[in-house]
Amino acid sequence: MKFKIIIKPDTEDGGYNASCPALPGCHSQGDTIDEATANIQEAIQGCLEVLNERAKPTSPDEQVLEVAV
Repeated sequence: MKFKIIIKPDTEDGGYNASCPALPGCHSQGDTIDEATANIQEAIQGCLEVLNERAKPTSPDEQVLEVAV
């Protein structure tokens, strides 16, 4: 699965800020565009892991299963 990211220069501290609009709150930064890209990839993986861990049944008749995408 591919995610779109937005990278923009950090005018205050230098370097670049990166965000993933599909995952609100998923942000990172780096000194170069390549570093910011690598860092946001790690941040996206971390956000998805946390979201996946939050999957819990809300009633006795629900099941949590896994699928690959």
